[in-house]
Amino acid sequence: MIKVDMTVDAKGLSCPMPIVRTKKAINELQPGQVLEVQATDKGSKADIKAWAESTGHQYVGTIEENGVLKHYIRKSVEHETRNETAFPHVVSNEQLQEKLHDPDSFVLDVREPAEYAFGHIPGAVSIPLGELENRMAELPKDKTIYVVCRTGTRSDLAAQKLAEKGFDRVRNVVPGMSQWNGPLDSAQS
Repeated sequence: MIKVDMTVDAKGLSCPMPIVRTKKAINELQPGQVLEVQATDKGSKADIKAWAESTGHQYVGTIEENGVLKHYIRKSVEHETRNETAFPHVVSNEQLQEKLHDPDSFVLDVREPAEYAFGHIPGAVSIPLGELENRMAELPKDKTIYVVCRTGTRSDLAAQKLAEKGFDRVRNVVPGMSQWNGPLDSAQS
C-alpha cells in the first residue's frame, strides 16, 4: 500500500479538471509529500504525467483499480520545481479553420481515441498524448503542426514536447474541440 499525504477525487471529471484539481492540491503539500489523484478519465494518465514532468514534480506512477486510475505525484523540493509554462505559439479555432486546406498544415489531435471517434477535424491525425513520445517519427517536420485537444490543456503539453524534440513549426489550438464550430468528421460514419 502506498502512503499518501492527500487524496484528490477527480472521478467523473474530464480534462482539464483532473489537472486543475491536481495543481490546487499540490500547492497545499510540503516538499516530499505524496498526492493521490483518483480519476476515471483515461486521458488523465498521460495528462498528469506530462504535467508533473513539465513542473518538476515527480510522477511516481498510476495504478488502476476497478476502473479508477490512482495517480501518485511526489511534490518536489523548491529547487527541483519549475514554473509551469504555457506554449507561446497559440492560434484560435478560427485561425485553424483558415489553414485547413493549406497543404503546409498538419492537424494533430492528441485526445483519447474515443473522443476522436465521436468527432474530429477532417484530416486530423489521432495520436493520444500518452503515445506521442513513441510516435513522433510519424509527424512531418516540414509542415506547421496544429495541435488540438478538447480544451487546449493537453495540446499545450503536447506542443511543448514537440518543441523540445526539435519541431519548430508547432501551434497550440485554443480553446480546441470543446468550442469547435468548423467541419467535423466522426469515425462512426
